Amino acid sequence: MAAHKPVEWVQAVVNRFDEQLPIKAGQQNTHTKVSTEHNKECLINISKYKFSLVISGLTNILKNVNNMRIFGETAEKNLYLSQLIILDTLEKCLAGQPKDTMRLDETMLVKQLLPEICHFIHTYREGNQHAAELRNSASGVLFSLSCNNFNAVFSRISTRLQELTVCSEDNADVHDIELLQYISVDCSKLKRLLQETVFKFKALKKVAQLAVINSLEKAFWNWVENYPDEFTKLYQTPQTDMADCAEKLFDLVDGFAESTKRKAAVWPLQIILLVLCPEIIQDIAKDVVEETKMNKKLFLDNLRKALAGHGGSRQLTESAAIACVKLCKASTYINWEDNSVIFLLVQSMVVDLKNLLFNPSKPFSRGNQNADVDLMIDCLVSCFRINPHNNQHFKICLAQNSPSTFHYVLVNSLHRIITNSALDWWPKIDAVYCHSMELRSMFSETLHKAIQGCGAHPAIRMTPSLTFKEKMTSLKFKEKPTDLETRSYKFLLLSLVKLIHADPKLLLCNPRKQGPETQGSTAELITGLVQLVPQSSMPDIAQEAMEALLVLHQLDSIDLWNPDAPIETFWEISSQMLFYICKKLTSHQMLSSTEILKWLREILICRNKFLLKNKQSDRSSCHFLFLYDVSGGGTSQISLDHEEMIRCAPGATLRKGKGNSSMESTAGCSGTPICRQAQTKLEVALYMFLWSPDIEAVLVAMSCFRHLCEEADIRCGVDEVSVHNFLPNYNTFMEFASVSNMMSTGRAALQKRVMALLRRIEHPTAGNTEAWEDTHAKWEQATKLILNYPKTKMEDGQVTESLHKTIVKRRMSHVSGGGSIDLSDTDSLQEWINMTGFLCALGGVCLQHRSNAGLATYSPPMGPVSERKGSMISMVSTEGNTETPVSKFIDRLLTLMVCNHEKVGLQIRTNIKDLVGLELSPALYPMLFNKLKNTISKFFDSQGQVLLTETNTQFVEQTIAIMKNLLDNHTEGSSEHLGQASIETMMLNLVRYVRVLGNLVHAIQIKTKLCQLVEVMMERRDDLSFCQEMKFRNKMVEYLTDWVMGTSNQATDEDVKCLTRDLDQASMEAVVSLLAGLPLQPEEGDGVELMEAKSQLFLKYFTLFMNLLNDCSEVEDESSQTGGRKRGMSRRLASLRHCTVLAMSNLLNANVDSGLMHSIGLGYHKDLQTRATFMEVLTKILQQGTEFDTLAETVLADRFERLVELVTMMGDQGELPIAMALANVVPCSQWDELARVLVTLFDSRHLLYQLLWNMFSKEVELADSMQTLFRGNSLASKIMTFCFKVYGATYLQKLLEPLLRTVITSSEWQHVSFEVDPTRLEPTESLEENQRSLLQMTEKFFHAIINSSLEFPPQLRSVCHCLYQVVSQRFPQNSIGAVGSAMFLRFINPAIVSPYEAGILDKKPPPRIERGLKLMSKILQSIANHVLFTKEEHMRPFNDFVKSNFDAARRFFLDIASDCPASDTVNHSLSFISDGNVLALHRLLWNNQEKIGQYLSSNRDHKAVGRRPFDKMATLLAYLGPPEHKPVADTHWSSLNLTSSKFEEFMTRHQVHEKEEFKALKTLNIFYQAGTSKAGNPVFYYIARRATHKPNFSINVEGKTNFQPVSSPWDFFFLQLC
Repeated sequence: MAAHKPVEWVQAVVNRFDEQLPIKAGQQNTHTKVSTEHNKECLINISKYKFSLVISGLTNILKNVNNMRIFGETAEKNLYLSQLIILDTLEKCLAGQPKDTMRLDETMLVKQLLPEICHFIHTYREGNQHAAELRNSASGVLFSLSCNNFNAVFSRISTRLQELTVCSEDNADVHDIELLQYISVDCSKLKRLLQETVFKFKALKKVAQLAVINSLEKAFWNWVENYPDEFTKLYQTPQTDMADCAEKLFDLVDGFAESTKRKAAVWPLQIILLVLCPEIIQDIAKDVVEETKMNKKLFLDNLRKALAGHGGSRQLTESAAIACVKLCKASTYINWEDNSVIFLLVQSMVVDLKNLLFNPSKPFSRGNQNADVDLMIDCLVSCFRINPHNNQHFKICLAQNSPSTFHYVLVNSLHRIITNSALDWWPKIDAVYCHSMELRSMFSETLHKAIQGCGAHPAIRMTPSLTFKEKMTSLKFKEKPTDLETRSYKFLLLSLVKLIHADPKLLLCNPRKQGPETQGSTAELITGLVQLVPQSSMPDIAQEAMEALLVLHQLDSIDLWNPDAPIETFWEISSQMLFYICKKLTSHQMLSSTEILKWLREILICRNKFLLKNKQSDRSSCHFLFLYDVSGGGTSQISLDHEEMIRCAPGATLRKGKGNSSMESTAGCSGTPICRQAQTKLEVALYMFLWSPDIEAVLVAMSCFRHLCEEADIRCGVDEVSVHNFLPNYNTFMEFASVSNMMSTGRAALQKRVMALLRRIEHPTAGNTEAWEDTHAKWEQATKLILNYPKTKMEDGQVTESLHKTIVKRRMSHVSGGGSIDLSDTDSLQEWINMTGFLCALGGVCLQHRSNAGLATYSPPMGPVSERKGSMISMVSTEGNTETPVSKFIDRLLTLMVCNHEKVGLQIRTNIKDLVGLELSPALYPMLFNKLKNTISKFFDSQGQVLLTETNTQFVEQTIAIMKNLLDNHTEGSSEHLGQASIETMMLNLVRYVRVLGNLVHAIQIKTKLCQLVEVMMERRDDLSFCQEMKFRNKMVEYLTDWVMGTSNQATDEDVKCLTRDLDQASMEAVVSLLAGLPLQPEEGDGVELMEAKSQLFLKYFTLFMNLLNDCSEVEDESSQTGGRKRGMSRRLASLRHCTVLAMSNLLNANVDSGLMHSIGLGYHKDLQTRATFMEVLTKILQQGTEFDTLAETVLADRFERLVELVTMMGDQGELPIAMALANVVPCSQWDELARVLVTLFDSRHLLYQLLWNMFSKEVELADSMQTLFRGNSLASKIMTFCFKVYGATYLQKLLEPLLRTVITSSEWQHVSFEVDPTRLEPTESLEENQRSLLQMTEKFFHAIINSSLEFPPQLRSVCHCLYQVVSQRFPQNSIGAVGSAMFLRFINPAIVSPYEAGILDKKPPPRIERGLKLMSKILQSIANHVLFTKEEHMRPFNDFVKSNFDAARRFFLDIASDCPASDTVNHSLSFISDGNVLALHRLLWNNQEKIGQYLSSNRDHKAVGRRPFDKMATLLAYLGPPEHKPVADTHWSSLNLTSSKFEEFMTRHQVHEKEEFKALKTLNIFYQAGTSKAGNPVFYYIARRATHKPNFSINVEGKTNFQPVSSPWDFFFLQLC
């Protein structure tokens, strides 16, 4: 378009510019500001090629805006901003005006634009807050306009002069003449102006003459300041025509000055005209002066007299001062070598001039303080440029007791000296560096006074043109006298800050000072500036302070902070500044927070540049690197307000002399607390900006993360450590930075991306934790306002609190600004929503920071009941600890799910649903699940009846939507956390509640959504945790099939019919997913045999599905006939039929054993469609790979075999998931049985060593010391004891029986007593003899034991070796001692003390022998424990024997524990599995199934184990059903000593497993064990059909023939063990 229709294209750009002006688009925000600036730049560029079109368009816009009628303060401000934007655009377009502009364009400019510009200049109203800026902006436009269009502007001025020459009015309009002050003039143009004035001056009226005189003087300064080189050349090469015009005008003006008042008015112009005549100045400096020039000499004489106070009139004195200042100023533009006469003239007046202007006792004043200040500034600057070393007047102005005006003049003079140095001979500011200390003192004092008084004043806009006294007259209210001083201090403070900005070295310079003093002064200066940044009452000063701080952070400036120690000083001071600013940002005490954040980003860039520059020197000068505490703990926060900033400044206490401060550190660098806290606060600030409703603020904060990462890169490069040691979340921060470039994204998309990145933050730090907590506190305040509206009485049982009646306006205290605003305000509500999402996304890492026990965890019961950590699940923070902020936040979210706010309730509920379902951190899933479960459980009374209320229903509906979103959304990390809390109870309660809702439209919709949730739940089945999955899924199938209505729905409304069919479809889809691989599990306790109950349940569902198929067929026939609208229904029915067939397939597939008999007949049904359906079902189950092996007679045995395989399954890392879970949840009363079962099962699988390793490892892990190992009745101790009994029975029999029989039957021991306790001795006994006898017997037994290592059973060697290895890992110093101690405690000594109970002797030994055996066991145990007797006095005589045998015992223990025999070389005496053990295993697993699921969910290693073992176990248990026998307490099992099973003992005692007959019999696989006899003995069955030939054998047990084979291969027989 730009190429083909340029005019239309330019007009379109102009129109867009017009539409986006504040007066039309409304108050500007960051986005519209950026857009307006873009349009402005576009027009400026276009004006270079289509100048007239752009200028014409902008002129029309300006004209229309000026003519608009406005009402109200906001509209007035928008008008003012629009005018400023237009004028600024015009100025820049005119400045780039092409040189080939046509004459027609000039005419257009003069006719259209110039009147509009003059409007702003002529209508300036004193005191109007916007008029001054508009006039300055308009004057800039006029200046640019006159640069290339001087003739047009001059023509207007000349025309007006001509009109005034013939005007007879005394009060004629002279505004056009005043345009002379603003136009651009060079030497030739100035001559034209002078000539025009000379020509018409006499004919003008007095008012016009005065206007010309005033305007020409300003035109002269426009020329000198814009074209200084031309003025300088005037003195190098005098121009006669210029001098002639100036002399003529001088004479005309001199003639005009008839009175004192007129003289005072014309003297400033006369001195200027005289300066334009270099030759005349030289002439009048001579002793003899021509007559024609005598009036010039007389003028100078009068000037000197008036300046010295001898002029007779104060008015003339003031005018003389002005004229002399003009002379001094003009002389600075002249090189001394070109004309020294003028400098002599200046020197003759400057002393009197200084005395007049800079007299503290009598300040110079003309009643116009602005003009006085400007005059004094001009004088001070000129004097400095003339003679920089004569600085007496500087000292006067610097003096503390001088008027504040003097301070203001000095500071502004220095600023002008720095910023305006156009000529080479002008001296530089470094001549004033010696006064740095006085300037810093002035800054500190002014800062203190300004801040002290600013609290009582409203915000003002400060500009140098507004003076103290005149500013006061423009106020609309009367202020106290002290207000004037406060205003003056603010103006002075602004000037001082600008001075620092202009040249920071001026206040940083510290000549001849030591490093600590230099650092102190620098810190005081920067601290003062930092305090100004958050000053909302002084916005101009705050903005200038930021610019000054940015300059102070430039590389050259930082080096001046303390040249002796730049890096330490940098870290200390810059960190203090960073901490303070970020603290103010996070506490939301700054209005322009987005701008401050942009500035902070620039500061971070400067910091990184400095660090990069000093990267190598950092290593040698300061160990400034500190490693981040990833836990985020241990950092105590400090609070720095204004006063604390001053106190902490090094100039006050920090590093000043020998003083100490809480902020001081020996390193003095980034390892100090303030540096760590500054980084933390910066992180907090950046995090909290992420929830700002201002897109720009969010993007700037995200971009700042890049500079944090850059700093970490630099620092880790110095110390050669990982970057994650400094920024644990470095990778996520870099992603934040990359997203910050997405300028075109919308607010919602940006927040979604932010929350996705927040969820990826893995490591809790002090920064993200504090940011979450601060945000939560602010969110909580906002939320309370929502919940307190309206205050009405709600129904019982609802979740939400009562809401307040009235809308309360709140202060949205976000970084984007503040003020009381309605909660329903769009930005305010969006901010609240953003905060909610922020808390949801980041809450997981904060929960991790709070405690690592945030999940349901088990404490394994590996010790006595009184000592162990707890044998059941201890739900820690997911359910019980409601005091944590994260828990409170989740509670509040649940409350808001049913928020009933009148205005924004729906919006809040919708956002909560979406945010919790889609943006919640996966780490919070377990807590959310438990809280939802607890809340929904309150919707039922104590009898389980549903408490049906509107609020409860709303909560249930929201929960369904949240859970579906949550499960549908495969968020990164969700799989890891979904299974950490079971959702079974919640899901069942949801269904129970929804069931009673009826069949209204809303109820049907809720049911449909719940069915969809169930389907999604089953899709995520592998990630979820189910404690009783099969029972749960069976119950869900039972409930959901009740919702399948089929043709039973008699609704007449077509829409209701459609909804009902949708519910049928959703229900069946959910049922399909539930039935996949689901063995039917009838309710327990109904008295029906298991298979019969399963068969009846299968028939119920199969019949339901067949009926539904029939309904679908009938309705499809009707639909095909009706057509039209019914076709949609027909498609629904086809889908429903497909789901029903799938459901039947899944049902039959998982339950072939109980269902085939009911379904097989359908294959022969008379109805063709029924037969076709069955074939379809049969085809699908064949495709699914249905296992028909379940129909075999051995299915029960096979399932038990798979159950054993599952329990003995070992993971990749050697873990035993099911076995260890069972060990951790079984009550201690059943540990004996469990020990027997586990040892038997694992030994049969050649995995006993792995079982022992896991059990012993857990025991050792929980032990407080080695002395407590295996001392209690823990499960590990019981397993060890069982192993010793089963595998060591023969060994003990061979070892101890001969020894014991000798002691009991040998004649030499017949009358020997072993009592060594003096208190128990018989009168006839000798203590010494008894001691010798006990020692003799002990020595005999001990040597027999230690010499029996060759006979020590290999299985027990494995046990000891495993124990030795496990203990060595934690207690390497004496691990072999643990082996010996356990072996004697659990194995040898019990057999010695109780030989009859151990089966070694046929009867109990005599009491004296029993006493001796007991005392002997004590001695043997002391040897094994490697300890001497200390407590029992009567045992101390045996200490020598005990000590002498330590080494021998140790060698024996090492011998039996050092080597482990290979598994295949060990005879596994328990390589069979008795049916009693399998049934016991079944019962233990069944009774503890839910606890096992909870244990695995909370403690499993997902990558190593996963949930598949538990799933398989649950499926097998479901197929097997509940144990058939009665509970343990009601049967004979409780009275049997199962730790010493008769059968196992028999097999072991006779070593049957080693006989060839047993091995051959075992390979035939023709025996299995099932049930017990009346006496409780196991019964074996023989399967004759498996025998390839008729067996001819018998087993003789203790002389009795127990069974013989029978003829029929299908007959079974049994034997009863005696």
